[in-house]
Amino acid sequence: MRVPLTWLREYVELPADVSARDLASRLTLAGLEVETVDELGTDLTGPVVFGRVLEIEELTGFKKPIRHCRVDVGAANGTGEPQEIVCGARNFVEGDLVVVSLPGAELPGGFRIGARKTYGRMSAGMICSATELGLWEDHDGIVVLPEGFAETGADAIATLGLREDVLDIAVTPDRGYALSLRGVARDVAALYGVALHDPADVTVADATGPGHPGAIEDPARCDRLVLRGATGFDPEAPTPLWMKRRLHQCGIRPVSLAVDVTNYVMLELGQPLHAWDRDRVDGAIRVRQAVAGRSWRPWTTSSAPWTPTTSSSRTTPVPRPSPV
Repeated sequence: MRVPLTWLREYVELPADVSARDLASRLTLAGLEVETVDELGTDLTGPVVFGRVLEIEELTGFKKPIRHCRVDVGAANGTGEPQEIVCGARNFVEGDLVVVSLPGAELPGGFRIGARKTYGRMSAGMICSATELGLWEDHDGIVVLPEGFAETGADAIATLGLREDVLDIAVTPDRGYALSLRGVARDVAALYGVALHDPADVTVADATGPGHPGAIEDPARCDRLVLRGATGFDPEAPTPLWMKRRLHQCGIRPVSLAVDVTNYVMLELGQPLHAWDRDRVDGAIRVRQAVAGRSWRPWTTSSAPWTPTTSSSRTTPVPRPSPV
């Protein structure tokens, strides 16, 4: 189980001077073996700032599309003048807020940023992708941030959480509760004698409507199935950056909003979840043993549907430190 320290601190009022290595030692003595403490971003140095794309000039005559950009980085470059950067990515437009590594910066993997002439133009910096920053694996282009995310020229390292200490805990079968941030937080609160803010301690609205039918075929192996409907959810909306970053820190690849939300709650509470599109589900959701030679079809209609009346799912979000 990988536990980012800043995420853990949302649930436990740890003293500010407690480091990740101090915590790892205390947890190991208490029976939770911390195998490693990964110090993410230690090989990253600035200046890495937020910038606004002012102009894009399409350069021709090359084997691949190349763009010469003028980017506003505020006073971060020491002059206040737009930064000239050559970039090959195509997924951004004029006016977009992006992340810029200025000359003198060093990105993860020892990639140093300088000023040089390339494709016949001067390029003083780099407009960065998520992979280049170490945020998560994404080869579709550079990071385009939502409007209002940050001020132009502001330092991006802290805001994006590019530096983070992550505890990697070897969870034994008798400590299954530690496969969640909530479980680890409970132990940490007890070890240090500090307050615990339980992420599961929220008020869940009563279910309305008939719900969706479910069926359990082997009650000896699964004695409870809870189905909960959610409305007003846009599956095409992008996953918030802070959520994608935390999933990556925990070793899970961001996929889509529906998948990412369920994975996030699983890591947070230790409750496995799955999301379906109600309009595309035909019949009851069934829980059964795997059958040799048969594909997984969770929405095959059962002869004895069962409709749950209670829910253990969380519907009220916990406030997050970063904007969506």
